[in-house]
Amino acid sequence: MKRALPVLVLAVLVLSVPAFATTVDADVEARVPALSAFHEVVYPLWHDAWPKKDVDALVALAPKVSSGVEAIVKAELPGILRDKKSAWDAGVSRLTAIAGEYAVAAGKKDGPALLGAAENLHSQFERMVRIIRPVLKELEAFHATLYVLYHRQLDPFALEGVSQSVRTLKEKMGPLSAATLPERLKAKEETFVAARAQLATAVDAAVASLEGKDEKAIRVAVDLLHTRYQEVEKVFD
Repeated sequence: MKRALPVLVLAVLVLSVPAFATTVDADVEARVPALSAFHEVVYPLWHDAWPKKDVDALVALAPKVSSGVEAIVKAELPGILRDKKSAWDAGVSRLTAIAGEYAVAAGKKDGPALLGAAENLHSQFERMVRIIRPVLKELEAFHATLYVLYHRQLDPFALEGVSQSVRTLKEKMGPLSAATLPERLKAKEETFVAARAQLATAVDAAVASLEGKDEKAIRVAVDLLHTRYQEVEKVFD
């Protein structure tokens, strides 16, 4: 029995690690599974039933619309999207209202009202995708590291982890500095480039702060870095 106990404890620890790792990974991924799953409803609605003005098909999709929106209402944003919560909540409220209009129109088989609700549903779905979708993959990669640094490694202060993350941000700043905005956002290019330059300067300052290994100085540098990142994000609000 004494030999079996350590084995049992080890087994529990091993089985627990993947679950914890999965939770952490999910927390730094800018994704809401319920919204992704709802695409499977929106796609046939918008690309098949709506263009054909197929009222029967739209009616048949009503239960899936309702259940999909219910799942989105219950969904929680991952930690990395905490700054998007206000916009997300407003989006969910609007999506819920549209789903209600869709259900009423489907119940009455009111073709014009149903087509209008379907169009609004598609538009709102796309708006919500834009709320959580990073503008640039390079910005998403940068934020994933910054999130862990700012929200997990500063309190309690972990010098080794903080140092590694700051140096990783320096590496990720390279691709971010070379990234260009998509055509739809070209009007924001000048403001973005200026904010990005300020972020790069803050990253360099954070790297320099590591040399003294002084917690207070490092915290000040990381706080400024985080502020400069938020200013980059605000360019796209």
